[in-house]
Parts: sequence; C-alpha cells; structure tokens
Amino acid sequence: MIIFVRNLVIKDFWLKLFSLALAILIWLTVEFSMHKEVSPWSALIGRAVDETVMTVPVSVPALDSRVVSVEPAAVQITLRGDPTLLKRLTGDEVRAQVDLAGIESANGLRRTIDVILPAGVSYTHLTPDKVEVRVSPKTE
Repeated sequence: MIIFVRNLVIKDFWLKLFSLALAILIWLTVEFSMHKEVSPWSALIGRAVDETVMTVPVSVPALDSRVVSVEPAAVQITLRGDPTLLKRLTGDEVRAQVDLAGIESANGLRRTIDVILPAGVSYTHLTPDKVEVRVSPKTE
C-alpha cells in the first residue's frame, strides 16, 4: 500500500507539477475574465489592457490683458490603462494645455500640446498633435 502511494506522488512528478501549474493559470484566466478585471497576463508583463478616446478642450494660460485663441479648441486623446481606472476617469483629470512662455504676440504660431494625465494612465495617440495659437499684442 505504501509503495502505491509513493508511486502516486513521485512517479512523473515534474509532469504532474507542470499540469497543476497549467491548471491554475487557466483557472485564473477564466476567473479574471469573468469579473472583467485585468488579466493575469497583462499584470505579469506590465501592459495596460484597455483604450478609450476622450475629447478634451485645450487650455492656455492667462496672459495679462492679451486675448489668446487656439484652433482647434479641443483635441482627441486615446488613453490606455486599467479598464476600471478608465471607467472612473473624468474630464477634469485629463488636461491638454499649450505652453506660451516667452510669447509676446503671435499669429498662426503652431505649438505642441502637453497632455497631463493621472497616474496609471498613458496616451497613445493625440489628434491633432499641434494647434495654431493667436496671441494679441500687449495693450498698455
């Protein structure tokens, strides 16, 4: 009887261990997908699993008494991150802004957009990536 139990455990031990590990991975994958959470594969390789597109207004800093206009006034940002984090994301947490430091006046100046995002979220695409800025001359 004792030989039977020993053979049950020791015979083909590595094959049995591999089968157990594979069964656990399959179970985890099904469990995570049923609850619509991050899959264990994305957690292992550190990649986000979901994307969403938001339209965000472009903000500019206030420049004394000068009038600043931006064309287009809004941009589309493709965000990537944890699905639960993306679902809770509000428009206030994602910002697109233009840096106008050192600009006295401009007409048709093309500037790149700085995207400010919360932790755990990144962006993969920005449309358009530059905006046209008009800054009126300083009135005294």
